[in-house]
Amino acid sequence: MYQEERMRSIVDYLQIHQRISIEDICSLFQVSRDTARRDLVKLEEHQAIIRTRGGALLPAAPYEVIQNYNERLLAVSEEKKRIGSLAAQLVRPGERVILDSSTTVQACAEMWRTADCYVITNSINQADVLSSKPDVSIHLLGGQLQKEHRYVYGSSVTDTLSRYQVDKAFIGTGGIADGGLFAVYEEEGRVKERMMEQASQVIVLADHSKFGKSNYYRFASWSRIDLLITDYLPEPQLLEQLQQHGVEVLAAHDLEKKEQDIE
Repeated sequence: MYQEERMRSIVDYLQIHQRISIEDICSLFQVSRDTARRDLVKLEEHQAIIRTRGGALLPAAPYEVIQNYNERLLAVSEEKKRIGSLAAQLVRPGERVILDSSTTVQACAEMWRTADCYVITNSINQADVLSSKPDVSIHLLGGQLQKEHRYVYGSSVTDTLSRYQVDKAFIGTGGIADGGLFAVYEEEGRVKERMMEQASQVIVLADHSKFGKSNYYRFASWSRIDLLITDYLPEPQLLEQLQQHGVEVLAAHDLEKKEQDIE
């Protein structure tokens, strides 16, 4: 494992356990104490941790400022694009699909190659992206508009959703932590919750930065998820808990690495 991957895993571990020791790092990653110390020094230089005697803690989390949708789109990473590409490959001709309003789900819509599909969404952006694909039928749900984040919500949205049954729902999340999936806003979470209820298969799209993060509103337990598509596999304990709840996990980075090794 490269140092960058190991450092990312250390932070993922801290987000769940709050603290980590040198011994933990040596055991988890099969490295020497000197290597573990160098990792912590590097993480401290990036202000990602606070070093303690024999280990590290996460710094106190500042109040999270949520950027509006267009600002978040500007920051869409290559990791999210890889997640979106992998998710788009799962859509089959003739399927009925729900898309929520997250930027990672928009990355899926942008990579869409399947014709002859029916899409239901509460996102202005997802509808706009898919409108350029002539064989995709789009139902844009009507409701109260959240202008900053470009989605519609409210009882009219959840009531309309309750009348549909679809093959797949692609759902983004503000956090994956003990207890399930979290959203920043309650009204957004309620829509996601109903979308998941109406789908035969629930596919969650989330990059590694969402692991261990809990926001204001929990909209689903892990048992509601069929498949999680991410960039890097979560820390072993979180991965084990997901698998215990029957959640299949696909990591874009790990799949790419396996393909490169085969070549």
